[in-house]
Amino acid sequence: MQALAPLLLNGLSYASTLFLMASGLTLIFGVTRIVNFAHGSLFMLGALLSAHCLVQWIPDWADSGLGYGAVMLFAALCAAGVGAVLERFVLRRLYGVAELYQLVATFGVSLVLHDAMRWVFGNEEVFAPRFPGLRGAYMVAGVPFPSYQLATLLLGPVVWLLLSALMRYSLFGLRLRAVTQDRAMLSALGVNPAPLLCGVVLLGSALAGLGGALLVPREPANLQMDSNVVVETFVVVVTGGLGSVSGAFIAAALIGVVHAVGSTYFPQSTLVLVFLTMALVLALRPSGLMGKPVAELARQIGQPFVLALATRRGRWGGAVVWLVLAALLYFGSASYPAALVGDAMVLVIFGVSLQALMGLGGLVSFGHAAFFALGAYAAALANVHLAFGLPAALLTGCACSALLAACVGPVMLRSAGVYLAMLSLAFAQMVWALASQWTELTGGDNGLLGLQLVSAEGRGAFLVFESVLVAAALLWLQRLARSSLGAALQAVRDAPVRAAASGLHALRLRYRVFLASAAWAGLAGALMVADKGAVFPTAATVSVSLDVLLVVLLGGMNQLWGTVAGAALLVFAEGELGRGFEYWRGALGLVVVLAMLWAPSGLLGRRGSQRGA
Repeated sequence: MQALAPLLLNGLSYASTLFLMASGLTLIFGVTRIVNFAHGSLFMLGALLSAHCLVQWIPDWADSGLGYGAVMLFAALCAAGVGAVLERFVLRRLYGVAELYQLVATFGVSLVLHDAMRWVFGNEEVFAPRFPGLRGAYMVAGVPFPSYQLATLLLGPVVWLLLSALMRYSLFGLRLRAVTQDRAMLSALGVNPAPLLCGVVLLGSALAGLGGALLVPREPANLQMDSNVVVETFVVVVTGGLGSVSGAFIAAALIGVVHAVGSTYFPQSTLVLVFLTMALVLALRPSGLMGKPVAELARQIGQPFVLALATRRGRWGGAVVWLVLAALLYFGSASYPAALVGDAMVLVIFGVSLQALMGLGGLVSFGHAAFFALGAYAAALANVHLAFGLPAALLTGCACSALLAACVGPVMLRSAGVYLAMLSLAFAQMVWALASQWTELTGGDNGLLGLQLVSAEGRGAFLVFESVLVAAALLWLQRLARSSLGAALQAVRDAPVRAAASGLHALRLRYRVFLASAAWAGLAGALMVADKGAVFPTAATVSVSLDVLLVVLLGGMNQLWGTVAGAALLVFAEGELGRGFEYWRGALGLVVVLAMLWAPSGLLGRRGSQRGA
């Protein structure tokens, strides 16, 4: 018990930083309905800017509490300025667009900001000095507890009270609540919503920058802070309930304590415990602790599925393209372009699995990499321990992914929209942790190497076989969209109340497409193992889930050929930009942002809309 009090205080101190991030993200989502993935970049900007000011540019200010505080406020204001630019040139053009496309656009912004900060600040970690006047410690239950962490612990409740008072008693808060409920009516009453939307983004961005600056006296500032903190921030926001500042405050305290306990007693499972906490909360309360049900993301993007192969000309054209591609792959299997095409084909099959889940089933997943990684590891282990060849290993990958989906589906499908997306992300993080830590079975971070599912002589035939599976995946998606099951899924997606009144069982229909999607994702993972001859825990990371989400949304989620266009753009852009160009991720992010601004419904979706016009 003596060591428990400092542990809890440490968790609550960390919770204050999380709350500053989560409150800003909650405010932005609550008013603008934008899931801002670039919020972590603003946190990192506040940390890096304040650290470099205190260490390199104006180090004399680090000796004064007033100067140190001024640097922190300056960093917060700079983050607010970047947020204002982001709102003016990116977010404002995406208001009214489905949240998924906004998520992809802000993910592209985060890539741009990450490389911009790498160019300005460099790659090295920066260790800032302690805050003047708070470098000592207080005795808590006989154990010293840092004074600075005690101060940050008290800051969280103060910010919560100020935000609550702002939203409840001020004219700005009154208008923010009005613009959240009915933006058109507020405009009709003579109030311009644009400054309100910009103002809430400014406030949320400033809170993110301040959170990053406040972390600097405790931890070094580095270029990994954005991805590390944004995931936990999303966990806090979803656990507390979307749009609820009070819910974010309670959830931040809960997650902070879990993080502190996990770091002390289960250091290798801290992230798993955090996601498990969120999963348990969502299993009991699908809308979070204090959140209200929000419209499912898929309903806002429900469009008729465009079946490009439905006509005779489309089928013949597709067959000719496939024959030419197969011949080129067979005779040029050892070339660099063939390797890129192989990567793209795996991504197409993976994308089709997610496209069926989202485009037809209306189910949003931020953790689809879980089934991809399960298929990959199942195929690899079947080859290593059971000496399975290529066909049996591929079937094993499909079966294992579908089996696990059958087990977790009844729990996950109780949630919807962003809540389901975060629950799937939690599941993927658990798979990643299992793959990383079960060293005896998976090899841990070293992975499983030297797999011989495809020989060098048979690589050409394997690539042709892979192209056959791509064609089969596209034909399956076409037939599913045209079938009675596909029609029922789209009815449940677009008009759930009317579909229920017609006798359609939504959960049962979604469960079926969930199983099929997991099986195709497992096949894609198994094909990746066969192609690369190795598998690592990174197959289950957030970046893999975001890559496949990017593929689906870039090409057009409701376009049959959307994943082909998206995979081709992503793989070849990464392949070409990554050759000798240090900041290729930022350039890729810029391409993604421009693509989303130019074609919010995907590249092929814009083509279809122009034809329809």
